[in-house]
Amino acid sequence: MTAVTDRSTTRAVEQPNIGRRLFALPEARWAAAALAAFLLGLAVQLADGPTWLCWALYLVSYATGGWEPGLAGLRALREKTLDVDLLMIVAALGAAAIGQITDGALLIVIFATSGALEAFATARTEDSVRSLLDLAPETAVRVRDGVEETVDTANLRVGDVIVVRPGERIGADGEVLDGASDVDQATITGEGLPVPKQPGDEVFAGTLNGTGALRVRVVKDASESVIARIVALVAEATATKAPTQLFIEKVEQRYSIGVVVATIAVFAIPLLFGDDLAGALLRAMTFMIVASPCAVVLATMPPLLSAIANAGRHGVLVKSAVVMERLGETERVALDKTGTLTEGTPRVVRIDPAPGHDAADVLALAAGAEHLSEHPLARAIVAAARDHGLAIPAAEDFLATPGHGVSAAVEGRKVAVTSPRDAEPAAELEAAGHTAVIVTVDGAVAGVLGISDRLRPDAAAAVRAMRALTSAEPVLITGDNPRAAAHVAAEVDITDVRAGLLPPEKVAAVRESGRPTMVIGDGVNDAPALAAAHCGVAMGRAGSDLALQTADVVIVRDELAAVPKVVDLSRRARRLVKQNLVIAGTFITVLVVWDLVGHLPLPLGVAGHEGSTIIVGLNGLRLLGERAWRRR
Repeated sequence: MTAVTDRSTTRAVEQPNIGRRLFALPEARWAAAALAAFLLGLAVQLADGPTWLCWALYLVSYATGGWEPGLAGLRALREKTLDVDLLMIVAALGAAAIGQITDGALLIVIFATSGALEAFATARTEDSVRSLLDLAPETAVRVRDGVEETVDTANLRVGDVIVVRPGERIGADGEVLDGASDVDQATITGEGLPVPKQPGDEVFAGTLNGTGALRVRVVKDASESVIARIVALVAEATATKAPTQLFIEKVEQRYSIGVVVATIAVFAIPLLFGDDLAGALLRAMTFMIVASPCAVVLATMPPLLSAIANAGRHGVLVKSAVVMERLGETERVALDKTGTLTEGTPRVVRIDPAPGHDAADVLALAAGAEHLSEHPLARAIVAAARDHGLAIPAAEDFLATPGHGVSAAVEGRKVAVTSPRDAEPAAELEAAGHTAVIVTVDGAVAGVLGISDRLRPDAAAAVRAMRALTSAEPVLITGDNPRAAAHVAAEVDITDVRAGLLPPEKVAAVRESGRPTMVIGDGVNDAPALAAAHCGVAMGRAGSDLALQTADVVIVRDELAAVPKVVDLSRRARRLVKQNLVIAGTFITVLVVWDLVGHLPLPLGVAGHEGSTIIVGLNGLRLLGERAWRRR
């Protein structure tokens, strides 16, 4: 019952080929330069420093942060589209033209920072797709006419026979022709334990072979393998699931056109009726300032960013403001089993000694026999013996039989720890959803060990809270066997159970309802579902690197109870956004009407504009408090 589990190798292949650091992106460097110049200019201004130095620093902020969105806006204009980026540049230039350069520089910094974060998110998505390609080996050993040759896996064809030696990754989807082994296929199915493989069994490309050697007949071309389909699904989902635009961005086109047309009208109409050029320009620039969407932008971002910061303090990493907004739209939750509802580590949960045997002796003898094995079940048995304070006896004549178990001489007795096969003593444990292991001593059954992946302490409460939030029944989607899935589902009161699913089938289960669905998972096999979901949530400690990169949210401390709390926080952030938009819209409307109907002094217009900005900003910061998290 041994298996080679090279964790360092597994983690290595899950690492992306190209590490994307934030400041490796030109957008981030330009945004940082713009922010630095703005802060220096503001410091000089507040310290009553030289005006020329203040303006010089602000103009540097304009240039470094504004050239890219300005160029993008001009390109959009060539396509007969007017976007808010160009409007921001025009508003910033207009502010500078009438001496309000600080307002203009602030607009530039806000949009440059937003663009940098969007570029970073896009780069990380590209990395997650690239890292999938590293799961499958580049070469395989093909056998033709009794001769072995190393070939690229891309050149394997249906019907080819390959040899997979112990510790190697399987090079193609296929069927076992000869040999026996335990295969770790967690990357594909999410199963927490290696699966015994014998002739006739199916194996998948990219999964890790144990200690036995296998001869495998290829049944699918490389382009049609399960791992290739995972790559295609993640790429497709991330391309089609473009980040939902923030509420204010949905009206940016009409707003931009309206403000530009209105500003031109405010400037031109008075000239036609004999107003002087300076007066008309001052009125138009005042209009541009009070109509500029500074307060509207801040109406959206502070509540979402405050919610992100609050969630971060409690171990929940929300990757962007768009994700925080999307969380609140969740109407349905789908959860993985192994590593999500459960801890992902097998443990001995029950010891049933045979008559005449002591439970502690049975566990100690089993641990002695398994001590030299690297199988996850073996580690669980040894850990249980140590937790019980038992001395682990030395073993001799250790023998491992792939797919069956181990045997050894322990304290002068022949001890075997094996899979149950059809052994009657294991029936009760297996019916309860546990993995049963038979311990025999000198040929007679001494006891049965029940091994199971322990449920997370907060799993049941988290499922109840998610059901209450969404008013919909949570769904369990897992690649594990139906019996184990049903056992865990019963413990957390989930009635909709989908077991034995491959990654494409998980994606179908997520999309079938047509409702905004949150997926919570941890493994490589969950990545397509995480990408296809309205919002993907990964477990931080148990999660694979690919799942962590693909997901929109990471639960750093693996506390499932944090998921319903962050959803509730998102919904309150969305309500604050709407409140702020009403406040900002009211200020803009009053100031614009005043400027058009009467005579709005420029200082008063700037004060009203900045006042509305401060009000909505402070209102958005309400979600930073501890009460906002503990409210639910």
